[in-house]
Amino acid sequence: MSDRVALVVGASGIVGQNLASLLVEQGWQVLGLARNPLPQPGVMPIPADLQQFDSLKEALAGQKPTHVFLSTWLRQPTEVENIRVNGGMVRNLLEAVAPAGSVEHVALVTGLKHYLGPFENYGKGTLPQTPFREEQGRLPVENFYYAQEDEVFAAAQRDGFTWSVHRPHTIIGYALGNAMNMGVTLAVYASLCKEAGTPMIFPGSSAQWHGLSDMTDARILAKHLLWAATTDAAKNQDFNIVNGDVFRWSWMWERLASFFGVEAAPFTGQGIPLEEQLANSAPRWKAIAEKYGLQESDITRLVSAWHTDADLGRPIEVVADMSKSRRLGFLDFQPTDDSFFDLFTRLREDHIIP
Repeated sequence: MSDRVALVVGASGIVGQNLASLLVEQGWQVLGLARNPLPQPGVMPIPADLQQFDSLKEALAGQKPTHVFLSTWLRQPTEVENIRVNGGMVRNLLEAVAPAGSVEHVALVTGLKHYLGPFENYGKGTLPQTPFREEQGRLPVENFYYAQEDEVFAAAQRDGFTWSVHRPHTIIGYALGNAMNMGVTLAVYASLCKEAGTPMIFPGSSAQWHGLSDMTDARILAKHLLWAATTDAAKNQDFNIVNGDVFRWSWMWERLASFFGVEAAPFTGQGIPLEEQLANSAPRWKAIAEKYGLQESDITRLVSAWHTDADLGRPIEVVADMSKSRRLGFLDFQPTDDSFFDLFTRLREDHIIP
């Protein structure tokens, strides 16, 4: 399989790291593009900024990727800016690799904001019924996910490669310094509660506490990306990708608290956002890091409270249907509680949490 060369864009992120590891295991040549690539066994780092076309083209000169995996974005203050910046980054990347004429397939990772709307209109207005299905299409609102898709579709028509779009729910997996990482955020929060002897207070809405939910393990997303890139029936298709189980946070919250030996506070009908609960917690985390010899004493490098609050504060039940992938042969499954426990165990082993 050494003739397959993967360009993983966003290689330092939660998706990119897990995907790159899987591809290396499968014998692929792997190029890892990021602004600040992390060292990873078997991955050739390519430092580049997707917003700077000339330097991006120079960084990719001489490279001949057969498969491109796009799993990065930059949050902007408005959706108009999100569209301009994130659509532009996809366009720059695909124009930069076009001269090599080597690309056979491009996979784009977006998410369930395809169905829920962008941050400015998140969970508002008329939304599709759950579970979300791919045939429900786009919402009549501006959304940078749609702009990214359109850039991929246009380049595919121009350059003749196939494509796939992957829509995970909240992603859980190992990555540090990531802008959207519920798993590490909750691990840090639980560790703070453990040290202080206080209960874990659910930060979200009644709808999320009582309703059904699902999540996406970064490892199963990596398998899905590999499957779609190498399966003819999956080419030129859009897919939801979740673990395959469903749960209620009223059940999951107890299990997470139990892992850390912390009490789960009774739910009173409305949670307290993590941004509020973790306000001014930086000194406390620094003291914990020093006490236990942890690798990262800067809590801002670990916690994305705003994103966890957005996910857990949604006013509607959110689950995604996996029938399309199942019918085409993707049958992998991942229990979500094990996703959390695997992550927490690794964070302890790597001395990220006590």
